[in-house]
Amino acid sequence: MSLSRIRPATSTESSAGRLGVVTAADETLADDFTGHRSHLVGVAYRLTGSVADAEDAVQEAWLRLAGLPDRARAEIADLRAWLTTVVGRICLDRLRSAAVRREKYVGQWLPEPLVTSSEDDPLDAVVRDDGVRMAALVLLDKLTPEQRVAFVLHDAFGVPFDSIAATLGCTVATARQHASRGRRAAAVSPPPPRVALDEQREVLEKFLAALHSGDTEAVISLLHPDAVVVGDGGGKSRTAVNVVTGRDKVARFLLGLLRKYGGLDQGEPVLVNGDVGLKFRARPDLAARVSAVVLKDGKVAAFYDFANPDKLRHVDF
Repeated sequence: MSLSRIRPATSTESSAGRLGVVTAADETLADDFTGHRSHLVGVAYRLTGSVADAEDAVQEAWLRLAGLPDRARAEIADLRAWLTTVVGRICLDRLRSAAVRREKYVGQWLPEPLVTSSEDDPLDAVVRDDGVRMAALVLLDKLTPEQRVAFVLHDAFGVPFDSIAATLGCTVATARQHASRGRRAAAVSPPPPRVALDEQREVLEKFLAALHSGDTEAVISLLHPDAVVVGDGGGKSRTAVNVVTGRDKVARFLLGLLRKYGGLDQGEPVLVNGDVGLKFRARPDLAARVSAVVLKDGKVAAFYDFANPDKLRHVDF
């Protein structure tokens, strides 16, 4: 299942089923939920950075809504706000579980990439939001679960602090504090502004050509001084275990990979969270992977290599 295919369960599949009978009210509720689905997908993915968790959170929100008695449904003044809060609560649980898993994770941890083939992809409504760009999600991953939920729900989606406090199980003052700390952390090293796709593609083409030429100076000239390479293999696929920092080291690292494995010209151009990237099918000597590129000041500032197969299950290779 992909994010673009999440649909409300029928009444016979959900706790709202009444002996398998689909009422007009059930159909209306399903239609109303579907109208908010893209928004909820964006909320859940932005909160968790996980495609699977976002899918589960949105579906669970539907089941909770469908399971309400008619009187409780009638008391919902703003369905979009109610669903956003419910999704936030579900995602908080998943974030806390992810924090435990990360303690034993091998190598670097990156959010799961959302890979699309064009601007007309069904997921375009999600990936065109600046908040789900990979550089932004990497930054959010540095926050605590409580900071992330409070900051994203309030600053990005306008959820009031009393609702956020109920989600976090804390006071309103504490919820405000979580959001403030998340906001300050995000302001320390904000992601660079999104560049037009045509410009991104032009820079990526020049960068790949420089790599293939083997000209170290040409590669360095296209890298930002603070360039980084971050690989996420989870101990299951080969990639950089530690972060490679600085354009000199990044250039040598990428040129070394090219000499050893080659094949950068075999990458299929794709959009990764709305920005340029490459998709590589599995080879006998190298696992399937997705690579994302982040630009800053017209140069390559970050190269993210997603190689953990658990985080690529939703990618069509």
